[in-house]
Formats: sequence, structure tokens, C-alpha cells
Amino acid sequence: MSDDMENAGRQAKPANENTSLSSSESQKITDISKNGYQLLKENRVSEAIDCFTNILLIDENNNYALVGLGDATRKNGSIRDAVKYYQRCLAHHPGNNYALFGLADCYKVLNQYQKAIEIWEQYLLHDDKNITVLTRIADAYRKVRDFVNSKNTYKKVLLMEEANPYAIIGLGHLHYDFKEYKEALFYWEKMLNNAAQDKCNVDIRVLTSIGNCHRKLKTFKEGIAYFEAALRRENQNFYALFGLADCYRGLNQIENSLEYWNRILEHDPKNKMILTRTGDAYRNLKDFDNAKLYYERALNIEFDTYAVMGLALLSRELGKHDDAVISFNRLIQQDNKNYRLYIELADCYLKMNDRRKAVQALEEFQKLGIKNEKISEKLDNI
Repeated sequence: MSDDMENAGRQAKPANENTSLSSSESQKITDISKNGYQLLKENRVSEAIDCFTNILLIDENNNYALVGLGDATRKNGSIRDAVKYYQRCLAHHPGNNYALFGLADCYKVLNQYQKAIEIWEQYLLHDDKNITVLTRIADAYRKVRDFVNSKNTYKKVLLMEEANPYAIIGLGHLHYDFKEYKEALFYWEKMLNNAAQDKCNVDIRVLTSIGNCHRKLKTFKEGIAYFEAALRRENQNFYALFGLADCYRGLNQIENSLEYWNRILEHDPKNKMILTRTGDAYRNLKDFDNAKLYYERALNIEFDTYAVMGLALLSRELGKHDDAVISFNRLIQQDNKNYRLYIELADCYLKMNDRRKAVQALEEFQKLGIKNEKISEKLDNI
């Protein structure tokens, strides 16, 4: 709901409901209230707060002043103060739509999604066809990982407005969050098609989201086209650069992936994850000196399991099997549920022609009671 819509709705009603006020007091409150909302619209928040505070000197529980103070303090970033104003309004004016709307939005900002849902549902008792509120409820259900209620609420919005972008985008995010990438792709592509029909430029996030679905589905070639389209819009977009690097990595086109990892590092040289991925790329290209350099750059920022793992793999490739075994065993002590560490350790032992220790390493993982297909396959192969 836009500020304009909210303000127009408020100003269409009397500025106070206190029948004990004189007509001159009521008119004064109306004038101050209009001025306060106009100041809010102009982002002159402190002046708006003064206006609404002056109304409370005339009518201490005036609903529009309390909601105005809630809106103003929320705009200032004082979310907990805003909550108090909205709650005070609702204590004296139960069911006030604007107080309910503002309070729910505050709870959303505070990541108290269940409380936000409860308040928005109260709002729907007065206005059950409000698409803005319904999409907010669906978003909140998604945040608390309630798939069914989130999906049903988004679908309800689409029944009312079949091309509603917030519901379509929400369904894309919902299915992606639950690893249903084909379904997510359906909604993101629908968003792309709707934008094309309207002859407007699609949001770059739609392009990167479609690319990410292809990345997760391992249809890397298809993903590249969308990341490239995003990059044409914004040549330093992190998600487009990351997506391209990862797609090329998936296609085993290491030199291409390296180009994009390095482009990210030009603008974000202390990104630990990207440093490690760059080290991996150099290692796969057999450029061991650069691989070591990038792993160590990552570790100079802070400890990173994958950077240490990269150095261990480097030791193994250089024939320093004892060093690699020591590193993998240390990593397992710190992260004993990471199945990949056991597989890499087993490979070290196999390189050392010690099948017994390789099997023993894999069986140590199985003793944790965790079923893992790749561990089982490795044991079968040995």
C-alpha cells in the first residue's frame, strides 16, 4: 500500500472520533492532521512528529495522531517505538485498519513473522480482498517455511489478479526455497513473459533467478544466456558474475569460470568464498602456485574449511599424501558430518595403496548414523 493511498484513505474520514471536542477543536485537529501527513509525504519526519504530538495535546488518544506517529517513527527506523504507537491506537480504537497495517509491517521488519500474520489476518476481517495484505501474508508464511499456506495465499491473489507480479515472484521464491526448481522456473518465466507483453524491461532479478534455477537443475548452458542478459544490464552485478562463473565451472570450462571469479574479486577482493573458488579453478588448471596463493588469501581473512580442503587437495596432487591425510583428519575433527572430507581422505589412502584405511575412513562416517549415497557408492567401488 503506497503512502498516497494510505493518506488519501485517512483524510477521507474525520480526523477524530471524540464527540466531547468542540467543532473548532475538531477542525483544528483535521487541519493539523492533514499537514502532518503532507509533511510525512515530503519526508519531513521531525516536523510531522511535532504536528501529531500537538494533536495529542488536544485529544490524547486521537487515532490519526497515533497512527501518524507510528508511521513517522517507523519511517525514522524506530520500529519498536512505532509498535507502541500502533498498539496504543488499537487499544482505544480496535480494528483501526491503518494501525493494523502499520503494526504488521513493523513485526515483519522485526522478523516476527507469526505476529505479523496474526495482525494481517485481523486486517482481513475488515477487508478480505486486499491484495497488498494477502501478498504480505503469503510472504510471511514463506519466511516461516509454511509452504502450503504460503502457496494457497499467493494462489488466492492470482485468482483475483492473474498477472499480479508480487504473487508470481513470491511463488517463484517459494518453490526455489523448497528446492522445487522446475516449478520455480515456471513462475519466473511467466514473469518474464508478462514483462515482454507489457513491452517493459524485466527486472534484472528475474533474469538472475531464472539463471539460478538452471544452475540448480544443472542445465548450465541455458542458465548462461540469462546471466549474460543480466550482465548486459549491469556489468558488475554480483549474481550474474557468480552465476556465469558457476555455470562454466559446471560445464568444466575452467578458464571461463576463472575469468568471472576474478571479475568479482576486482570489486570484492576479500570475499572468502570467491577466493576459495578461484583457488579451486587454478588447482584444476594445474596452476598450483596461484591456487596456493588464493587459498592462503582466503585463510588470511579467517579460517575457512574449503580453503584448508583446497590446500589439502593441493598437497595430494603434489604427492604429499601424509600432509593431506593430516589436514583432512583435522578438518574431520572440526566438521565430522561433512561427508566430502571422508571421501577425500579415503582417496588419499587409495593414492597411498592403503585400501584398509580408505574403507576405515568411510566406515567412520557411517558410524555417525547418517545415510549418504556417495559414501555408499565409494565403499562399493573400493
